[in-house]
Amino acid sequence: MAVEKRRGAANGGGGSGARTSWRRGRAGAWQQGPGPRGAAGMNVGVAHGELNPNTRVTGGRGSWLAYGAAVGALHLVLLSVPVLSVPAVWTLTNVLHNLVMYLLLHAVKGTPFEAPDQGRDRLLTHWEQIDDGMQCTSSRKFLSISPVVLYLLTSFYTKYDPAHFVINTASLLSVLLPKLPQFHGVRLFGINKY
Repeated sequence: MAVEKRRGAANGGGGSGARTSWRRGRAGAWQQGPGPRGAAGMNVGVAHGELNPNTRVTGGRGSWLAYGAAVGALHLVLLSVPVLSVPAVWTLTNVLHNLVMYLLLHAVKGTPFEAPDQGRDRLLTHWEQIDDGMQCTSSRKFLSISPVVLYLLTSFYTKYDPAHFVINTASLLSVLLPKLPQFHGVRLFGINKY
């Protein structure tokens, strides 16, 4: 939601006629910035206003709710399989969740959108693109804490069985280690380099 006004005409001065826009910032306060024809320019030929929409996908509370609902639905579907025991279902939920999270956040690179970023994000994984690479944002914290919470629930419901514990711990480490700031942009053994 942007409100535009002409500089000079609205402020009582005889300004240059450049446009500015007022928009709500992250904290909800009104901020002034360059308008659609200002210094930032327009994203011509692109259906979105973001430079890279991939960076803002996980920022909303609605996406967090959908994420939790998807994990819950996966768990319920696995619980409905009659041949699986409860500890096996929890381990399968944890392993499948971490596998999908690893593939979507740490293996796939680039952006699915036509982004006017000059190919800057072409070699970055989705995790490295979230919040433009800023560390310790609320989205990154949520995506880092959720596998740990699922791991703790899985460990509790499997009654800390050693076989399940080893599988679940290896699965957790496979998604937590790539999230560490020390591994930002690092490709171990040349895997996923290009």
